[in-house]
Amino acid sequence: MSQTSFRRVKWVILILLLSVGIFVIGGVIFSWVSKQKELPTQQTHPVQPAAGEWWQPPPGTSWQWQLSGEIDPTLDVQMYDIDLFDTPQEVIDRLHAQGRVVVCYFSAGTYEDWRSDRDSFPVEVLGKPLPDWPGERWVDIRRIDLLGPIIFSRLDSAAQKGCDGVEPDNVDGYANDTGFPLGYADQLAYNTWLAGQAHSRGLSVGLKNDLGQIGDLLPYFDWTLNEECFTYNECELLSPFVAAGKAVFGVEYELNPVNFCPQANALNFDFLKKDWELDAWRLACR
Repeated sequence: MSQTSFRRVKWVILILLLSVGIFVIGGVIFSWVSKQKELPTQQTHPVQPAAGEWWQPPPGTSWQWQLSGEIDPTLDVQMYDIDLFDTPQEVIDRLHAQGRVVVCYFSAGTYEDWRSDRDSFPVEVLGKPLPDWPGERWVDIRRIDLLGPIIFSRLDSAAQKGCDGVEPDNVDGYANDTGFPLGYADQLAYNTWLAGQAHSRGLSVGLKNDLGQIGDLLPYFDWTLNEECFTYNECELLSPFVAAGKAVFGVEYELNPVNFCPQANALNFDFLKKDWELDAWRLACR
């Protein structure tokens, strides 16, 4: 074989080897990219545990709601609803040791300037102040892209602290003067997303007030917590929860218990008389 022919053979072999190499590398890259596309992302598509893997209280569940003052852990109740940020870990652990269910409260629809994560809120999501609640402002629930990381962090904290469920507050901004043009569909989308995120972490979740959306939200929430439905003559809107075997927790602040407890018991609601500070004092209807 001549030197020229030998060189040609070497070049042909080299080109074939390069072609094979490029084909193999391309196949590896394509396979890796395809697998990445198949991986679920918790932020947009949470993997939700099977129903029943979180707390689902029936009507008749006894409870305490305390968001201020030193927690009184001595009540013989099945559930304590306490503040996510302010409650020491040892209190949660003690309640669990006593066999209590622990629900952790946080606001999902407002900014509070006293919370440790207040600097995480972008200015563009901050709306109008809440009347009579200094330091608190509505947020733009349409911006899940901006609020999502904050909510994820709070729900992760609840799970890490051992909370059995969460009580996200202020989830009815669409019915209030928030400073944003929020509609029914905006609130529905946010609240269903919120419930899904809680369930994806194995947390029970309650619907706070938002009576106007119960028909659409009932399948997504495990229980409800209402304030003053007897004062405003709207308690019948809560009955679908009882019909579905889900607890209706509630409080009245101003009414005398004799003026609401008999009706609450007849409706199979679990109501308390509380003061506005939501400290340890309570009077249970049953």
